[in-house]
Amino acid sequence: MPLLTIHHKTEYRYAHPVAFGEHRLMLRPRDGHDLRMLSGNLEIAPPPMSLRWIHDVFGNSVAIATFDERAETLTFTSTSTVEHNPADAFAPTADDPAYFYPFLYNNDEFPDLVQYIAPQYGDPDGELSAWARNFLDGEGPTPTYNILAGMTHGIRAQFTYRKRHEHGTQHPLDTLQTRSGTCRDYALFMIEALRRLGIAARFVSGYIFIPGDRAHGYVGGGNTHAWVQVYLPSAGWIEFDPTNGIVGTRDLVRVAVARDPRQAIPLHGTYLGSADAFVGMEVSINVVSVSEDEKV
Repeated sequence: MPLLTIHHKTEYRYAHPVAFGEHRLMLRPRDGHDLRMLSGNLEIAPPPMSLRWIHDVFGNSVAIATFDERAETLTFTSTSTVEHNPADAFAPTADDPAYFYPFLYNNDEFPDLVQYIAPQYGDPDGELSAWARNFLDGEGPTPTYNILAGMTHGIRAQFTYRKRHEHGTQHPLDTLQTRSGTCRDYALFMIEALRRLGIAARFVSGYIFIPGDRAHGYVGGGNTHAWVQVYLPSAGWIEFDPTNGIVGTRDLVRVAVARDPRQAIPLHGTYLGSADAFVGMEVSINVVSVSEDEKV
């Protein structure tokens, strides 16, 4: 069970002292049987007037900070150590109810999955639906795993990763038409494609650990990362990372899950001042094994 330490620092800089509105942070790793939070520390400068924690509608941990003083910089430094125990790779058998597509969700589970099955973005000309159907076998039932792995590796191979400076996540049709985007764009694109096949999928925000022997093959690790969870009967929620072609939780540190990327923003807030007061933002993120961290 490898131990990982996540260092995440964000600093906002301003031309002159400004006041700060409420800031919401989603930086705390999400505990589970495959990921256990061992320790965590959150430092904020200047110190907030109040800092409280809540669980949002999805059960994610959210820190809410409010301030009562002005400053030229605002810094958030989060350090977390987790015990990461990735589950074995998903290996369906012919006895699984979702081995072949199409399949049916259990009547008891379906009402809770509807929000993850219904598409959230428009597809007026059916381009996204057509792309999703490319992964179906026209000769008969398609193994569900082939669809999921095919999309994951297909996006990785056919699309070009590029950083964007615009806020938010681009529309899935923009990702399809340009064949490019960020990890958040890729995740949303795959989610919407799966939903058009009636497969429950949701957005995951977190971090990626980049081991030395794979450092040149992964992308998206210099920042927060995003990927997809798919729900299958008897298998539950399974991770797929289309940015790096990862199936399962290997090297992925989950922080938040949501129906839509807008519900899982790692850090956002406001300041009170002139528009030209904002100078810039610097983000520094590093995910290392505890043994490596001790050498620093």
